[in-house]
Amino acid sequence: MTNPPLLSVEGVSVELPTPRGQLLAVDKVDLEVAAGRTLGVVGESGCGKTMLSRAILQLLPKKAALSGRIMFDGQDMVQLSPEALRRLRGPSLAVVFQNPMTSLNPVLTIGTQLIETLQAHMGMAAPAAAKRGIELLAAVGIPAPEQRLRQYPHQLSGGMRQRVAIAIALSCEPKLLIADEPTTALDVTVQAQILDLLAREQQRRHMAMILITHDLGVVAGRTDEVAVMYAGRVVERAPTTTLFSHMRMPYTAALLAAIPKLDSPPHTALPAIAGRPPDPTRPLRGCSFAPRCSRADDRCQAAKPPLDTADHIGGQYACWHPLQPAAVARA
Repeated sequence: MTNPPLLSVEGVSVELPTPRGQLLAVDKVDLEVAAGRTLGVVGESGCGKTMLSRAILQLLPKKAALSGRIMFDGQDMVQLSPEALRRLRGPSLAVVFQNPMTSLNPVLTIGTQLIETLQAHMGMAAPAAAKRGIELLAAVGIPAPEQRLRQYPHQLSGGMRQRVAIAIALSCEPKLLIADEPTTALDVTVQAQILDLLAREQQRRHMAMILITHDLGVVAGRTDEVAVMYAGRVVERAPTTTLFSHMRMPYTAALLAAIPKLDSPPHTALPAIAGRPPDPTRPLRGCSFAPRCSRADDRCQAAKPPLDTADHIGGQYACWHPLQPAAVARA
C-alpha cells in the first residue's frame, strides 16, 4: 500500500472579478506531490502558476472564488481557520517569492526578520534564535553572517537577498517549500547558485518542493516531475526524464525550442510562439492553444481535450493531435 501524497490538489479552480467579467485564473487543476519529491510547474507569464501557488498557500485576493479541494499532510487547507493556517505556514509549508525586495521588510534588519520567525513558530528565546539565524545564513552561503544580521535588505545584492529569503523559508524545517520564480531578475551565474542551493537543501532535509518557472531548462535535472500549464490548465504532466524524451504537447515543444542553445551561431533568432495567450475572461470553447498551434483543426476549435493518461510513457497530455517522439526530436 502506497503512502498518501503530502500535497494533493483536486479539481482546483480560481476565479477573480474584473471590470471585464470573471477571470478564470486556474481551471480544474489536479496535482500531487509526495514527501521528498520535487514538482516543476512550467508555463508562460499569466498561465496561472502563481495563482495556483497562492491557492495552495491560501493567500488569494479577498474577492477570489476558490473551488476544489487542497489536502496538505492530511488537512483540508480550504476548511482551516486563519489561525490554523498561520500555524501551518512556516513550520510545515513555506514559500520563496520571486522578488525578495518585496517579500523582505525594507525597514527591518535581516536579523529581526529571521529571529522573529524562529521565535513565533519555534518558540525560541532571542539568544538561541540569533545563534540559529547565523547558522541558517551560513548554510545558504552568505559570508560573514553575524554582520549580515545587522544589515537591511537594501544593503545586500539581489542574490544575497534571495538567499536570505530562502534561509527564512527553511528556518522552521518545512515539509513543503514552494519556490515561485526564485531566480527572477538575477544574473545567470547567481541563478544557477540559487537553484543548486534549493536542490541541495531539498535533498538534505528530505523536503518536498514545488519549483515554479517559465523556463523548461530550469526544471531539467532539478525536478522529479513536471506539470506544464497553459491558460490556467495543466496541459501536460510527466516524470521529468519522460517529458523531455517523449514530449507530446505542441506547446511544451514550443517552450523547449525557445530556450537559447549554446552551440547556436551568434545572433541566431529564437523561435517564438506565434500569437498570444487567450483572454482569461473569455474562455475558448475548444483547446486554448489552438489559435497558436500549427496542428490545430476543426476538432481542436470545437472541443477542449481532456488531460488523458498516455499509453505507455507514464505521463498525461491534453491534445487531440499529440506529437510523436520523432517529431519532438526534430523540433
